[in-house]
Amino acid sequence: MKQFLRYFFMLTVLSFVTETALAQVQNFKELHKVKRKETIFGIARDNGLTIDELIAANPEMKTPGYELRKGDYIKIPYPPKHPEPESVNPQPQMPTKPVVVEPDMRNRELRVGVMLPLHNDNGDGKRMVEYYRGLLMACDSLRTHGISTDVRAWNVAENADIQKVLKDPMAAECDLIIGPLYTKQVKALGDFAVKNDIRLLIPFSINSNEVFDNGNLFQVFQNGNQTNNSYVFRFYQRFKNSHVVIIDCNDSTSTKGSFTTVLRRKLDQEGASYSLTNLKSSETKFKQSFSTTKHNVVVLNTSRSQELNVAFAKLNGLLMTVPTLQISMFGYPEWLMYIRQHLDNFYKFDTYIPSTYYMSPLSHRGEHFKKKYRWNFHQDMQPYHQRYAVTGFDQAYFMIKGLHMYGKQFTGASGMVGYTPLQTPLHFERIGNGGMQNRAILFVHYTKDNKIETINF
Repeated sequence: MKQFLRYFFMLTVLSFVTETALAQVQNFKELHKVKRKETIFGIARDNGLTIDELIAANPEMKTPGYELRKGDYIKIPYPPKHPEPESVNPQPQMPTKPVVVEPDMRNRELRVGVMLPLHNDNGDGKRMVEYYRGLLMACDSLRTHGISTDVRAWNVAENADIQKVLKDPMAAECDLIIGPLYTKQVKALGDFAVKNDIRLLIPFSINSNEVFDNGNLFQVFQNGNQTNNSYVFRFYQRFKNSHVVIIDCNDSTSTKGSFTTVLRRKLDQEGASYSLTNLKSSETKFKQSFSTTKHNVVVLNTSRSQELNVAFAKLNGLLMTVPTLQISMFGYPEWLMYIRQHLDNFYKFDTYIPSTYYMSPLSHRGEHFKKKYRWNFHQDMQPYHQRYAVTGFDQAYFMIKGLHMYGKQFTGASGMVGYTPLQTPLHFERIGNGGMQNRAILFVHYTKDNKIETINF
């Protein structure tokens, strides 16, 4: 079932306060009596205000624990006059006739469509509602910088007929559409984007080759083979002078053999030094797999925590017999979920974890975002390692600002936007004659001096 919403989806989407403090407003248009189910976000929007402008007129809203209640009276200030964006064409000195400038997205509000499963029926819907909330937070933040958006959202569940959704006239008016979540809907939405010259951002992993032929498409995630190749390329750049130790962990359920296969092929091609061993090997054979003259990099063929625990125990035993060994670990994105159990060993063994996203637990911006989300929605984000609201914020901020700056010439290339992501780095590159694919990856490095650094590529 399609459900269209203009600017925000009615699933208790509440207010978001951006970081810029505004001057106190002195003159007020009216006193507004709060009605049942009204939110700060909705009141501000209905009166042409940002959240900060409404709160600046009502300082009591800054009080910790403040909640908007039915029957309260709040001050509605006059909307401030925002500066008009400059025209992309210079004015002629002596015009002989009126110059008609075709408006584009650089000098008007951007129309953003969201076609994701926005419902509470299952995990997909709940995660995408959280993603959508982050998107709205980005729009509100961008507005304080003079970038206006008109957000239209459709609930496109897994069993939805995407063709029916695309018959809505407002869909063809979009400058940017974000979606879909499901592979089977990609082709129809991609064709629609080409027909109407709309930029299409696919925000999550899908199993489709549409990006290779569709020049309007921005695909955030690479497929498994591409990601493995990217990780191996950066691995070899960093550790080409090291000795690699690949440990078979006897995990019949593991899918990480695809990574170690690509890694071994690369090491063979380069004539690099490596050895193979097994978690069940004797202490003598296990020790023989390590170099006493080179730095060793250990790679497991599983991402499971229980095998990682055994590997750390075996490596700690090895260091007791040969304390001069130099050892680093190279892991998998899943290891980021095991921080509480393995943090000390991550530091001790100079661990590198590859990923396509990461938000440091020590990040002040990250903590500020969590507090704002909690204040706005009266709940915490879901406890996934990838925070979906943060993903929505990063992707929407990057794409909307880029389209505002460059219009249809925006490619998402490195350095175009100048935005430092909270969690998800975005560096798009064109794939042949097709669309744009995000090629950014990172290594999260737990150093021996108990620090965490992010190495971006």
